[in-house]
Amino acid sequence: MTSKVTYNGNLRTTCVHIRSGNEYITDAPIDNNGKGEAFSPTDTVATGLANCMLTTMGIKAGNLEVDLTGSTAEVTKHMAADPRRIIKIEVKMELPKEVSEKNRKILENMARTCPVEYSLHPDIERVIDFHWVK
Repeated sequence: MTSKVTYNGNLRTTCVHIRSGNEYITDAPIDNNGKGEAFSPTDTVATGLANCMLTTMGIKAGNLEVDLTGSTAEVTKHMAADPRRIIKIEVKMELPKEVSEKNRKILENMARTCPVEYSLHPDIERVIDFHWVK
């Protein structure tokens, strides 16, 4: 088992990672009858894309002896109404400017081929911007 999700009522869940015991909560968004006091389930999907991209880049960066510490990703999720679903995810990454052009291409390819990227429905538009500026 990977995780356990408990419905707390009032459109809130508590999610526990079985192996580590780490947990987080989700709330329904304000525009869907919720409080919007935490990540919504669809927020976790969109944010998971950026998590996965940075993680796979970090794995490859270690092999390349490149330090990506301090890199960031800003995520914007866009929803459609009928049916309610994610239609677009924008990820803006800020990464260290010291990385060579060759390694940038390798790392960007890692991000674009991460497991979450391959798991998302093909109808979800992705806009991924890499800014090598930090």
